[in-house]
Amino acid sequence: MTPEMVMAIGNDALITMIVLGMPALLVILAIGLLVGVFQAATQINEQTLSFIPKLIGLSVTMVVAGPWMLKVIVSYTQSLITNIPNLLR
Repeated sequence: MTPEMVMAIGNDALITMIVLGMPALLVILAIGLLVGVFQAATQINEQTLSFIPKLIGLSVTMVVAGPWMLKVIVSYTQSLITNIPNLLR
């Protein structure tokens, strides 16, 4: 296995991880920003006020984007498995 092949596999893995993590991270970031602005405006400093909406948002995101995320990871895994003979040369 050449170093270029290893780099290509690592590059594909990193891109796949970023693509899979992005929906959840963006939702949590947006909810955190909105809750932070709300807490600053009302001067309410309750920690559960920021945690519970993030948890609910993440749950909704996983329900909505979960099937797509599963398809992406399954197709990536299938491509890795089918390319094993090419990697062993």
